[in-house]
Amino acid sequence: MPVAPDLTDRVVVVTGAAGRLGRVVVDQLEDAGARVASLDQDPSGAAGALVLKADVTDEHSVAEAFGTVAERMGTPDAVVHTVGMWDGRPFAETTLAEWRAVLDVNLTSVFIVFREAVRRMAAAGVPGHLVGVASGQGVDRGAPEQAAYSASKAGVLRLVESVAAEHRDAEITATAVAPSLILFGDEPEDARGVDVAEVAGLCVTLCGTAGTIHNGSVMRAYGSMR
Repeated sequence: MPVAPDLTDRVVVVTGAAGRLGRVVVDQLEDAGARVASLDQDPSGAAGALVLKADVTDEHSVAEAFGTVAERMGTPDAVVHTVGMWDGRPFAETTLAEWRAVLDVNLTSVFIVFREAVRRMAAAGVPGHLVGVASGQGVDRGAPEQAAYSASKAGVLRLVESVAAEHRDAEITATAVAPSLILFGDEPEDARGVDVAEVAGLCVTLCGTAGTIHNGSVMRAYGSMR
């Protein structure tokens, strides 16, 4: 697992904080000393110094949540956006509604959350780190019957690159972590992929100085699927 940076008293927003990846990210951030603001559409299973309900596909909901974070904790120093969904269907059978649903959750939500974070960081003159989650299907090669998923995750990478290039002078960085199959411990013994703790560890590491070093990059985490 990557060595965790010292994030003592850093304010970090984690979206999807009640999810299986989000919960591990929150735990590791707190172990590194961060003060975590946890956002989720159903935050009942989330932990953190501040837990808020937020729909990350809705710009007004995100703006309200970030406003509360700013009031109670200060301007975020970093954001880890773990929200995402998987959907697979033959391309010719994919409906427009299904296509839009996947892109809304996997790509539009990144745009909304990162934009709100950048606005607040820039206005406060605070350097910051943005971390998004892509996938192997998005950064290397699209997969059969995963057109919407592959396209949405490819979009995350291009968005990260654009934000990183545009806000370099403001010391606001953006990086993507691209896991293969994330293993949560309940898979068959022969399942191949990368342990959730390792993926979370990369996200946490990028909230520190590694975020500056890897600005605009994608960190592949394929584990045993390499």
